[in-house]
Amino acid sequence: MTNPIDALLAEKGVLLADGATGTNLFGMGLEAGEAPELWNETAPEKITALHQNFVDAGADIILTNSFGGTRHRLKLHHAQDRVHELNKRAAEIARAVADKAGRKVIVAGSVGPTGELLVPLGAMTYEEAVEAFAEQIKGLKDGGAEIAWIETMSAPDEAKAAAQAAIDAGMPYTYTVSFDTAGRSMMGLAPKDIHGVSEGLPQGPVGVGANCGVGASDILSSLLDMTEAKPDATVIVKGNCGIPEFRGTEIHYSGTPELMADYVRLAVDSGAKIIGGCCGTSFEHLAAMRKALDSHHKADRPTVETIVERIGPLRNKTADQSGGTGESADARRERRRSRA
Repeated sequence: MTNPIDALLAEKGVLLADGATGTNLFGMGLEAGEAPELWNETAPEKITALHQNFVDAGADIILTNSFGGTRHRLKLHHAQDRVHELNKRAAEIARAVADKAGRKVIVAGSVGPTGELLVPLGAMTYEEAVEAFAEQIKGLKDGGAEIAWIETMSAPDEAKAAAQAAIDAGMPYTYTVSFDTAGRSMMGLAPKDIHGVSEGLPQGPVGVGANCGVGASDILSSLLDMTEAKPDATVIVKGNCGIPEFRGTEIHYSGTPELMADYVRLAVDSGAKIIGGCCGTSFEHLAAMRKALDSHHKADRPTVETIVERIGPLRNKTADQSGGTGESADARRERRRSRA
């Protein structure tokens, strides 16, 4: 397997991944409940614009519009028989943008959770999960994706199944988990244990880390645990742009470009090698993050207290104290649904 991430890291030191998919597509007219993946065929010019705007903002890695591209997620939109073509098209659109960038831009095939629970909590077996992910990843590879970017996982077994599918397809892979439940994933995985998810597989990941979650402060706190557990690992953080809140029927995120720029500085100081934005992160935010990354010289490793002072309070600290995350249940469900 070729590993484009290590090659670009050797050149740049730290890489900038892109920002939000769903949030920006909603701004382009995507309706709530509509599958973004269908836009790969019905509105490819909008997906091209999404990627182009992130490349113009300075992204080194762009993620394909395929987060919900397994048969299980596409079944909700009566498109379960179109897995290969929709994922292949997603990769082709991103590939075309990357190829004309004038610099190296990595095309990462976004692979999100199936939405199903694995045995014994649910009906899906590990083998069935591998089969579903393999179907998606083959489409992404055929369309020109260079790496399987497994993201927003909660269950270690599901992340491992996706990793196995990537290995079977002959693709390097990364995986990231959403630590959104009192500092752990919804299925109980702690950040310090992220490195063991792929244990026993014939090929290890080229990067691991966290994405989504509840806010920038929380993901930075998780980052400290991940880099302390394995300082030499390539650790990814792709944090939400502040805290989500409903304003009427719409979700808004509290993060400013200045806050996300400081998030980048703290992420570098905390040992992250790949930094990006998740829900709410716009092209403007990413441009500020690029500027911060290019001008920052790695400083002392921050403490959680320093992170809170500069970025804001931990939402999961509130959860430990009061039993709630500070994020509304509706906002949390919507965030998990779309990896906006």
